[in-house]
Amino acid sequence: MKKLESLRLSLLQSIYMSSPNENRPLAGTRILVGRARHQAGSLSSSLRSLGARVIEIPFIEIRKPQSFAPMDSTLKNLKTYDWLILTSANGVEAMWKRLRKLRITRRNLRHLQIAAIGPATKRAIIKHGLKVKMVPEEYVAESVVKGLKDKVSGKRVLLVRAKVARDVIPDSLRQAGAQVDVVEAYETVVPEKSRALLRALMKDKTRRPHVVTFTSSSTAKNFAELLGSPNATALKDIQFASIGPVTSATLRELGLPVSIEAREFTMGGLIRAIILARYAEPDLSPTT
Repeated sequence: MKKLESLRLSLLQSIYMSSPNENRPLAGTRILVGRARHQAGSLSSSLRSLGARVIEIPFIEIRKPQSFAPMDSTLKNLKTYDWLILTSANGVEAMWKRLRKLRITRRNLRHLQIAAIGPATKRAIIKHGLKVKMVPEEYVAESVVKGLKDKVSGKRVLLVRAKVARDVIPDSLRQAGAQVDVVEAYETVVPEKSRALLRALMKDKTRRPHVVTFTSSSTAKNFAELLGSPNATALKDIQFASIGPVTSATLRELGLPVSIEAREFTMGGLIRAIILARYAEPDLSPTT
């Protein structure tokens, strides 16, 4: 992995050196960021620092679950679990708010082996003073299963996640002999205020993005719902940039072509993929 990352960085460096504006390789490129409003800042600021003109219209809104009763009941019995799996920073923060509400301290979690789906989730966990036992090589559910399936037979596993999510982790770990409980920490919904904003943007040739970023399958599904059935010309020449293969598969199922896919399934990987595509394809050079 380190050799591959070094190779990618060398390639990026060579791109920058051949660029007329090596410090701002995305200068003039309009990029639509659809992350939830409270999460868009880091991605947007990184893209702006590289010269991009960022447009923020959230495709997703994070809400509390209809009831915290199932989560609260589970958190009160943390001592009965061996493993805790967290699949997003949103899940970490939602769980931590309930722990504080219930006056459960991190000492009650220290016996747990904790798995985080990726580096952002790991950082959120460490911020609260806990150690992470396992982060998979690739930041997708299938890789979490690969890393845990030989460790959980006969163990009790708690999975904290969004209301609607793929069942790859619980189903596969149960097949591996684990007893898995799933609790809902939050739900994602379509932000209705974004509907008119997105449709107006796509109709405006002078403001239409050159690149649209997708950081999860939920953002892809919600984008399609918000946009409706646009005229084909509304999406002409727009590059759809995906954070990884699961999100890419969702985009293709929705009939949206994937022009850019991150090799490392992180925000940094997504940004690097956009830069590489920006210079690999002449047609990506913004003309308006």
